[in-house]
Amino acid sequence: MRPHRAPAATRTAVFALATLTLLTGCGAAGGLKSAGEAPSAVEPKSLWPELPPASSAPYDYGEGETARIPGIRVSGGDVRRLDPVTVAQAGLKAKTDRDSGLDELPDETVRQIEACRTAPDDCPVLPPYYRDLTGDGRDELVLGIRMPDRQLAVRVYMPDEGRLTRIMSTYDAVISVELAGRDLIMRAPSVIQGYEYRTAWSWDDRQR
Repeated sequence: MRPHRAPAATRTAVFALATLTLLTGCGAAGGLKSAGEAPSAVEPKSLWPELPPASSAPYDYGEGETARIPGIRVSGGDVRRLDPVTVAQAGLKAKTDRDSGLDELPDETVRQIEACRTAPDDCPVLPPYYRDLTGDGRDELVLGIRMPDRQLAVRVYMPDEGRLTRIMSTYDAVISVELAGRDLIMRAPSVIQGYEYRTAWSWDDRQR
């Protein structure tokens, strides 16, 4: 499915059944459509709140692809044991069957990731977050990577039979990123004053 961005549009990606809704600051209707009975409520958690919000409109999301991260073993299926910088560096070598365009990082960001050990002050890898986003009882690893022009790359990694698989890879100029239950929600500015885009990424096992 080709990527597009429009009010109340929907599209499916490998990690995501992504619902894109145009919202107004005065509380106009919009949001995710019901997918049946919901799990117990979990208070939304704001990720990387120290990042300044973007003011420019976002890019279109592409269709996601999973990728096995080379050289990473997940002992006991516990991603909390992994070093996020090591994961980010190994992820630079990951290959997908089809390039979505959202796995790529700018050359400057790639160089900074590769130099995280020797130049930690310039390392763009943000502190990790953990949440069971697939419903299998094990936490996934959520990484953020700072990019130029206040853009943010977001990666989600799933433990998979002792290995690590990237199940989401995207970037955007974001206002905020949140975890709400098993959804990862990205808010981004619109070119229309007073409006914003909100995209909720949810795991769809049928797309795996």
